[in-house]
Amino acid sequence: MTAIIAAATCLGAGAVLAQQPDIVVGTTAVLSGTNARSGQEQLHGVQLWVADVNQRGGLLGRRVQLKHYDDRGEFETGAGLYEKLIAEDRVDLLIGPYGAELTGAAAAVAERHGVPLAAPTAAPIELWGRGYKHLFGLHPPVESSLHGVLDFAKGKGLRRIALVYQATPFGREVADGVRSRARTLGLRVVLEEAYDKDLTDFTAIVEQLKLRRPDVIAAATHLPDAVAFLRHAQEQRLSAKVIAFAGGASQPEFGKSLGSGVEGVIGATQWEPTLKVAGAAEFARRFKTKHGYPPGHLGAGGYAAGQILEAAVRKAGATERAALRKALVELDTMTVLGRYRVDANGRQVGKPAYLVQWINGERVPILPPEVALAEAVYPFKRWTRR
Repeated sequence: MTAIIAAATCLGAGAVLAQQPDIVVGTTAVLSGTNARSGQEQLHGVQLWVADVNQRGGLLGRRVQLKHYDDRGEFETGAGLYEKLIAEDRVDLLIGPYGAELTGAAAAVAERHGVPLAAPTAAPIELWGRGYKHLFGLHPPVESSLHGVLDFAKGKGLRRIALVYQATPFGREVADGVRSRARTLGLRVVLEEAYDKDLTDFTAIVEQLKLRRPDVIAAATHLPDAVAFLRHAQEQRLSAKVIAFAGGASQPEFGKSLGSGVEGVIGATQWEPTLKVAGAAEFARRFKTKHGYPPGHLGAGGYAAGQILEAAVRKAGATERAALRKALVELDTMTVLGRYRVDANGRQVGKPAYLVQWINGERVPILPPEVALAEAVYPFKRWTRR
């Protein structure tokens, strides 16, 4: 009898969903070109959320439908497609594309139409200086990537910081954040070295670092230069009590390239499936089952963008734009990425950058404490003692 009632209830819910107009979510993804793998992962995260929310009965008694286009990673194409999503397709909800530059293009269009945009990859701080009122970020600004490292250093009584960064927008933003945080904590930057993005030989920089003998080496890199830098550091026996990277070191390929040389290195990351965040492990398992590969922060970001839109719609009780914007500003909730809470400008302030450390060949979350699986291994073991 219970089974019959349950079946009837499900059939009734399905009939109601079928009678109501869909709530349409619009997004673009780079599905062709060099960044297609990244764009596809983020889209897969969104698609999994759509499947989940419909399985739970939809939103406001309505089925959720996803409409997406391939922006090919092109600024003008992306802007045109978001115009189409809003003006022609008349979508109810918007999720941003992969990549900071295309997010900026989408945000400009969304702002002009007054449509809230949930942005999985809107981290560069300059986006938040444009006065947008409808852009809502899921990740903290890039400048805060290594704040946790400096806080940790301060707690250990360390004072001397060396800053090494790629002379790109990403590197400069991280560097700005390190300088600012160091001043706040009373730490001293004893060396600052910016390098060209094509640099492959870090011998001269490593020699300068050895002369200054910093307690902490804070580096803003991408994967290739992170590998090259650490390889030269190992060859020249450069050591510090803490070695941390804002980019590159948190990727699996870092360990594959350097083997045991990565032990003790810290890397900033936006998400890991092993974080002590409610729902993260279950999401990672179901994502892999559905799409055939494990998710990174892009897949989790796509799913989390759907989660915050779902929470905002439920809070507002509608998809009306002004009500939705108000709900997104006021929300304080958890997603698979972690806590979502924004300031009045939509910039993420609830979720910190996470830190992982290479321990026994694995990336292990160590900071902040509430998501950690282990305490940090400290100090960094000198190369000569390995």
